[in-house]
Amino acid sequence: MGVAAANPETSGVPRLRRVLSLGDLILYGIVAVTPSAPVTVFGLASVRARGHTVDTILFAMVAMALTAISYGRMASLYPAAGSAYTYVGRGLNPHLGFLAGWAMLLDYLINPLFCVVYCSLIVLRILPHIPYVIVSACLAGGMTYLNVRGIRATGRTNQLLMVVMAILLLAFIALAARFLFLHEGWGGLFSMAPFYDPHEFDFRAVLHATSFAALTYIGFDAVTTLAEDAHNPKRNVLMAIVIVVLFTGIFGGLLTYLAQRVWPDFRNFPDVATAFMDATRRVGGTWLFDATVVLVALADFGAGLATQVGAARLLFGMGRDNVLPKRFFGYLDPGSNTPTFNILLIGALSFAGSLGKRYDLIAELLNFGAFLGFMGVNAATIRQFYFLPQTGRTRSFFLDLLVPSLAFVICLVIWLGLGRLAKIVGGVWFAVGFAYVAVRTRGFQLEPVMIDFKES
Repeated sequence: MGVAAANPETSGVPRLRRVLSLGDLILYGIVAVTPSAPVTVFGLASVRARGHTVDTILFAMVAMALTAISYGRMASLYPAAGSAYTYVGRGLNPHLGFLAGWAMLLDYLINPLFCVVYCSLIVLRILPHIPYVIVSACLAGGMTYLNVRGIRATGRTNQLLMVVMAILLLAFIALAARFLFLHEGWGGLFSMAPFYDPHEFDFRAVLHATSFAALTYIGFDAVTTLAEDAHNPKRNVLMAIVIVVLFTGIFGGLLTYLAQRVWPDFRNFPDVATAFMDATRRVGGTWLFDATVVLVALADFGAGLATQVGAARLLFGMGRDNVLPKRFFGYLDPGSNTPTFNILLIGALSFAGSLGKRYDLIAELLNFGAFLGFMGVNAATIRQFYFLPQTGRTRSFFLDLLVPSLAFVICLVIWLGLGRLAKIVGGVWFAVGFAYVAVRTRGFQLEPVMIDFKES
């Protein structure tokens, strides 16, 4: 493969296509999700699920694995698209596609906010005497300043942080296994309590916690953006995205299982937001605690830089296309060639939103938009493969209808488990988007202007 082909976006300059192997796609997906994702959700998911965090990770994994199949199949039809809004727009309806894009826009806008809040909470574990408002102001201001100046964390730096974090997590696994064996023997290593404790198990509580813990998998769909550059995309993109989800679930399940066994009393975390760090201290001492805190904080700050500028570029694209007011959102600083107004706006929103310290609500808002997109992709897959004629293939009840329908139902159950406030805030956002597209398309009579997520 690897045949050079002209790229119309670069005036005929050739570029390589079909150069990414299955292994490349899997590695990219794991980097996009990050192995440290369960660190973020462990404490609160444990409290909400009454000590059954592993169940929330595994239940979400089922939903994501089935949804990953839908993503992979839609990517085989639209290899240059790679996002839920395009799959929904083409597989169902352009207006529904716009609404899926509008829901995704909410994720882009609040991602930097989540990074500011969680990074602030982490920093306070090693600098507890500094007021929260000062820490969050410094982080939001620092991200904004660096992005206005055009200085961002490089992909290589983020990858290096991910590698070091993976090493630390592997060290935690080894030390936790040693700790449990020394204190409780084989019974400490192998226990059903994290999966089912009859004294604490509550299925409704587990479902509610899953709506938060599903944050672990956000980003798995990034693999589909590489469909145009992959060998045999119809096979490899589908396999890669499912493998990424399964790896995330199994590895995350192992981390949370060990953390739950090391710290079984979910009612007495020193800080529920950073509870996983306390488990690392119990098995590895101060050095593992400090190293985990510092690296997670650095990785979170780097992610905040990237998500802020990605959201700013997305708003710029919408301003340039007159989806949003062009004078403000379509402005580029002539010196730095950055969308300065958008960066400043997102920075201000990130700081203001961080003052509530509600990282749980922010995470649920991320899942509000994400799971709407997931349900849309599953519905689009049903229509595209089961109801529309497909040349050269036989319709399959199991693969074309049952699998995406089951994925849709499980995603709906998880989405319904979101907190009431998250549903209200997300619902208001969605209603604004619905009203906006209704007005712009004269009562859905015209094609909506699609959001160009390539800007991000």
